[in-house]
Amino acid sequence: QPPTPPPPGAPTARILFLTDLHWDRQYVPGSAAACPDPLCCRGAPHERPGAAGFWGSYSKCDLPLHTIDALLAQLPNTTSDNASNSTGGFAAAYWTGDIPAHDVWQQSRGDQLRALRTVTALLRARLGGLRVFPAVGNHEATPVNAFPPPYVRGNRSAAWLYDAMAEAWQDWLPPAALHTLRAGGFYTAQVWPGLRLVSLNMNFCSQANFWLLINATDPAGQLQWLMGVLADAERDGEKVHIIGHIPPAHCLHSWSWNYYRIVNRFEGTIAAQFFGHTHLDEFELFYDEETLSRPVSIAFVAPSVAGYRVYEVAASYPGSSHAVLDHETFILNLTEANAAPPGTAPRWQRLYSAREAYGLPTAFPADWDQLVRRMQDDEQLFQKFWFHLHKGHPPREPCGGPCKAALLCALRSGRAADPALCRPLRPALPFPHIQELWQQRRLC
Repeated sequence: QPPTPPPPGAPTARILFLTDLHWDRQYVPGSAAACPDPLCCRGAPHERPGAAGFWGSYSKCDLPLHTIDALLAQLPNTTSDNASNSTGGFAAAYWTGDIPAHDVWQQSRGDQLRALRTVTALLRARLGGLRVFPAVGNHEATPVNAFPPPYVRGNRSAAWLYDAMAEAWQDWLPPAALHTLRAGGFYTAQVWPGLRLVSLNMNFCSQANFWLLINATDPAGQLQWLMGVLADAERDGEKVHIIGHIPPAHCLHSWSWNYYRIVNRFEGTIAAQFFGHTHLDEFELFYDEETLSRPVSIAFVAPSVAGYRVYEVAASYPGSSHAVLDHETFILNLTEANAAPPGTAPRWQRLYSAREAYGLPTAFPADWDQLVRRMQDDEQLFQKFWFHLHKGHPPREPCGGPCKAALLCALRSGRAADPALCRPLRPALPFPHIQELWQQRRLC
């Protein structure tokens, strides 16, 4: 049964979504924003043009802690205890990882734990009693992307990280969730009555996690565990939100296709999926496996912390779908913020609302499927999406025919390397060429 819009007057809830905070504790305002290293905006300040701004820079740079703090400080300071937006606050926050900076060549376990504890403490201080549901990003480990399966013991295991996460997040998560978090970096918990959250450790599907050469199918038994959680939720009449860091189509082939099957089997239970990682504003659609034509689910992919996302969802009432009804994206104009007088608080601006910008009747999977089809023939609509994809700062090089074909194909692809998902778009490019264009995108 596809989701239906809530009846008039039914309660809705606002969920704050944060991802890819990437705190660089060596960020120095006034340092070089362009450099030959993988990460800039560090080192001694200088007076030359191209210096790093106080609040951040549009360059190969991460963010200073005071920018992350300013974002949290300007959020609505009231929380909603009854999963309704009547108080103007948030009912919950989803936080999908990547806390440390991109200086991966010099990180130690101590660096990673310092980032985890510092940013967690900042969220707790600024968000007050709001419950936060975190997920593990690929940058949390050192070496980066290195997440051994749980059967790896001793000093090479990831216990140093998961134990620290369980300790840092114990006020947000119940004991059962902390148990599986310590074991494998994933967990489930109730958000509010009728809605269950599943936080996946997507590093167990990552193409960059070399530990998966041992076993890439289900290295931590996480998919098996997920099916059990979803079956229990189905039996109990609960809906489920899934959060994770790496979007499913970026996963290894076998894991990605099995996950797609699970989403198909439990389409009536999975109300929404939320991911990050790409630093872009996009989505991945899921279709029924029999015909690949009926949209059954959507994985929303939100941008990094120069912007943040607020999801409006159907709240707790009898028969609620708990589905996403709309989402809003807020961005910080770094040029404007850095040009303001010293001491001026930066202002995050509402970039757009999804339904308003794209003319969506609702925000269910069928609406996003129609949007992809409309963008194929409506160039103005596609360019609006391209603008939002890059948080209002698109690259100088326009997105022409091959780029557009690859992007629209990616939006339809909830699983890895499946040319059949792109055929309804009648792409002019062969699928291997489209894959090459995908791989040129620099992922976090």
